[in-house]
Amino acid sequence: MTDHDALSAHPDRPADGDTGRIVLLTTSHRVAPGLLSWPAWQTLRSADRVLCTDPGHPQLPYLREAGIPVEQENPDAAGLVAECAGGRTVVVLPTGEGDRHLTDGLARMAGSGRFAMPGLELLPGSYDLPGARLLDLVQVMDRVRRECPWTSRKTHEGLAKYAIEEAYELVEAIETGDRGELLEELGDVLLQVVFHARIAEESEEDPFSIDDVAGALVAKLVHRHPHVFGDAEAETPEDVHEHWQRTKAEEKQRESVTDGVPLGQPGLALAAKLAGRARAGGIDVALPRGEGIGYELLALAARAEAEGVEPETALRAAARAYRDAIRAAEGVGA
Repeated sequence: MTDHDALSAHPDRPADGDTGRIVLLTTSHRVAPGLLSWPAWQTLRSADRVLCTDPGHPQLPYLREAGIPVEQENPDAAGLVAECAGGRTVVVLPTGEGDRHLTDGLARMAGSGRFAMPGLELLPGSYDLPGARLLDLVQVMDRVRRECPWTSRKTHEGLAKYAIEEAYELVEAIETGDRGELLEELGDVLLQVVFHARIAEESEEDPFSIDDVAGALVAKLVHRHPHVFGDAEAETPEDVHEHWQRTKAEEKQRESVTDGVPLGQPGLALAAKLAGRARAGGIDVALPRGEGIGYELLALAARAEAEGVEPETALRAAARAYRDAIRAAEGVGA
């Protein structure tokens, strides 16, 4: 049983007699110190003693400013239980590591059945918001960039190939349906974004940070979804696509529907993208005619796009089936 399990097993069990209460008040380092829940402030103000083993705990200045006396003490389990005699409440601010020696000691005493134990409560004083772990990622990336001999020397140009590789690995994880691989590859793609943003901070001419990247993306999403954040209406996916393309065209001020299509992408994807842009833009242009397999592939890619099929995805699926057939012919497991 972990310390959390032991303390949480019977959080509402009444204490025997006047044995008091021990409250372990946990906080998230991803939330600004001083921003505590109302139950946490109530418990702190009503406690008979508030103890903290870490003199550098980030909450201390804010608790003292609020008039809550905090004592620097490293209590053991038996001493803490005795301190609660007579119905007293003692609040302990654990360190970031959780003060395992204390919680294990309390768990052993509670499990022995030989002690009149006070009520044991684990009270979260602050909670992580969705996306809070991204703060950890930014912090770790900053340290790795400063201290790792390999990472500290990388440039945008030197990392470019990894962005392509990780994107392909993500696509493969999606196509194979492996959820574990999907989680890992999403992380690897996210790493590329955070890595490039960290490098961009060091630019002398035009620096920007991950916050600038996120802020620009938020502004783009809001602007391109007027049916969500504005008064526009969209009943179908086609309506949404129309909104997106119209607002995108207004932002980019492009001369041609082909502007912004990266020519370096795989050939089938490029052909399908161009065909899709022409169709969406209402441009009636015949496919070029010529000799060779390239023009045949172009026609196939355009046909696939018109039918709502991703030619790259379709070809990869067929190629995997071909690979499996080859391995079967060789007597090798798939």
